Amino acid sequence: MKPSRAHRSPPPTKPATASTVPSEIGERVGSEIRQLRKARGLTLTDLSAKTGLSIGYLSQVERNLSAPSVKSLHDISGALGVSVSWFFPAGDSGADDERDVVVRAAHRRSLSYDDRIRDYLLSPNLAGQLELILSRFAPGASSGEEPYTHEGEEGGLVIAGQFELWVGDRHFLLQEGDSFAFASTTPHRYRNPGDVETVVVWAITPPSF
Repeated sequence: MKPSRAHRSPPPTKPATASTVPSEIGERVGSEIRQLRKARGLTLTDLSAKTGLSIGYLSQVERNLSAPSVKSLHDISGALGVSVSWFFPAGDSGADDERDVVVRAAHRRSLSYDDRIRDYLLSPNLAGQLELILSRFAPGASSGEEPYTHEGEEGGLVIAGQFELWVGDRHFLLQEGDSFAFASTTPHRYRNPGDVETVVVWAITPPSF
């Protein structure tokens, strides 16, 4: 998803501890961001100017000292010309005769963020017009304080817990079994306001995540 560039608040500059940085973030995403940045001939100063994120924060992410938030990774991936799904690990995609149609639970590709959110890619690939994602939100986890936008449409179903959603100037509190849909060009953000895990299945078109 490609986020809005407006009204960013400065990201935290305090390095995360080893226990708070998911292994796939600490060991893979930071180095891939650095490789992409260098491949595009950008300095940290350039990337900072493109994203509105501080040089210190970007340096921490690249050096595996901080994991990016949902919004920060959207900002970074957009500035580098890729979608967030670029950072999903390739992994074992399952049996040859079904991998273009079926994703077995044991073979889901996943990506974690610093705010205790983990996304699972449910789509076999991103070649079509639809992308499916399962998100797990720890209590209090959110996409960030500032809304973001991107092209296309998205919708979802709350499988478990509560889901707080802002779309434009409207605010919604969804419960298990509730669903939603909106144009992704409308500024939006979301969080888990409860004290138990929230699980949401998303449908996004086109695959811009």
